[in-house]
Amino acid sequence: MAEISKATLKRYPVYLKALRKLSEEGKKRVLSSELAEYVDIKSTTIRRDFSLIGQLGKQGYGYDVNELISIFAKELGEDYDEKLILIGVGRLGTAILNYNNWNHVAGEIVCAFDLKPEKRNSEPKVNVPVYHIDELEEKIPEGCEIAILCIPSGAQQIVDRLHKLGVKGIVNFTREHFVLPEGMIKSDVDVVSTIQELVFEVNSLNK
Repeated sequence: MAEISKATLKRYPVYLKALRKLSEEGKKRVLSSELAEYVDIKSTTIRRDFSLIGQLGKQGYGYDVNELISIFAKELGEDYDEKLILIGVGRLGTAILNYNNWNHVAGEIVCAFDLKPEKRNSEPKVNVPVYHIDELEEKIPEGCEIAILCIPSGAQQIVDRLHKLGVKGIVNFTREHFVLPEGMIKSDVDVVSTIQELVFEVNSLNK
């Protein structure tokens, strides 16, 4: 399979969502031109994105909707039974837990860790067990490789502990700088930077 860029990878969930909607509407086959109107992405871009996965359709005949759903779901990890953990159950962490209804597209948050687990467990919006951060080594699910970090401070210490426990990927919502141990990767989620990038692009359109 050809190497897939981050820009292309970001479009795959858009395609999957649209294809599921089309399937619900009873659509069996779809042309790239039809899908282009549905997702507001050029048909040439769609065909190129699809070609990176394989020969998925035939010219003039279109794509099998259910086949595409199966392929994209697999590529995006829907069949990846990953046990995710969340560290830091403040307002942001709680919001992420409330979003834990994604049909387990990329695993499932099975538990969380916080400095005040008694308080967090008593909150109705928290729908997974919350353990004290001191219990991380004891309570982390077996085989867990991905953690979501939502703590306001102390990120480096937590990351080092996670590394020793076999965690390989960090979804980073913190604003702290920390050094990743060898063999770990992270994905930073920075809403402010995203808004700034969007403002720049909008201003470019206005010139």
